[in-house]
Amino acid sequence: MKKSAILTLALIFTLVLSACGKKTSPVLIAVPNDPTNEGRALLLLEAHGLIKLKDGAGLTATVQDIAENPYKIEFREVEAAQIPNIRQDVDFAVINTNYALAAGIDPAKEALLVENSESPYVNILAVKSGNENTPLVKALAAALTSQKVVDYINSTYAGQVVAAVKSPTDGFDSSVDYAALAGQKISVACSPSPHAEILELVKGILAEKNITLDIRVFEDYVIPNTAVEDGEIDANYFQHVPYLDEFNESRGTHLVNVAGVHIEPLCLYGGKQTDLKAFGK
Repeated sequence: MKKSAILTLALIFTLVLSACGKKTSPVLIAVPNDPTNEGRALLLLEAHGLIKLKDGAGLTATVQDIAENPYKIEFREVEAAQIPNIRQDVDFAVINTNYALAAGIDPAKEALLVENSESPYVNILAVKSGNENTPLVKALAAALTSQKVVDYINSTYAGQVVAAVKSPTDGFDSSVDYAALAGQKISVACSPSPHAEILELVKGILAEKNITLDIRVFEDYVIPNTAVEDGEIDANYFQHVPYLDEFNESRGTHLVNVAGVHIEPLCLYGGKQTDLKAFGK
């Protein structure tokens, strides 16, 4: 065999061995690190066949509850509000719709996987137990579950925020003496988007009865609940029932659901990778 042919074969053999030894980088997905939203994110991935959770893992599943991981996905658990900021550092990111909208991410155009529209995670108005039937809270709940709000949500957010009000009101509660409330104020803690945007509409409805709505915007999930528990703020509008239940249990708070308003489907977005080819989709 000629020397050149031997060198060529040696080179081919070296390349083959190199290719065989080459390791594929694992897919890295950022998920929220709070108990309910992490479980919710993992359920989304399971619903689309990317992982399989242990039997009975439920709504508060964590990455420790993953039974099968065929794509060898690695997870980065991150505070939910910060995930949009680190999106480009990971392959994919599961982001709550309110934080996606606040970060200028368009779920209708950019979401790769979307939570089922029958999601049980309805965003609610919550107050401290014992305050749910006060006139101001009833007035706020009626305004927040009005047909005006339903129409605003469904026309503004292109299906990525969906109204969940079962029986919309005309904006007012017939059992409330609005004349007695004239000149009073009620404060509500909320997330920036869509909650604060929706509350701006509610502010106008209450203003018709000379009630002032004080909208307090927060960037995290903890302060809005502790502020209501401590009586610093009257109500909040930012969370779903599973999160509220877990918060009450773990922190000893006494917050209750007053009214369900909307659903924000949780979505998977691309980061370093812009499609689902890594999963054969």
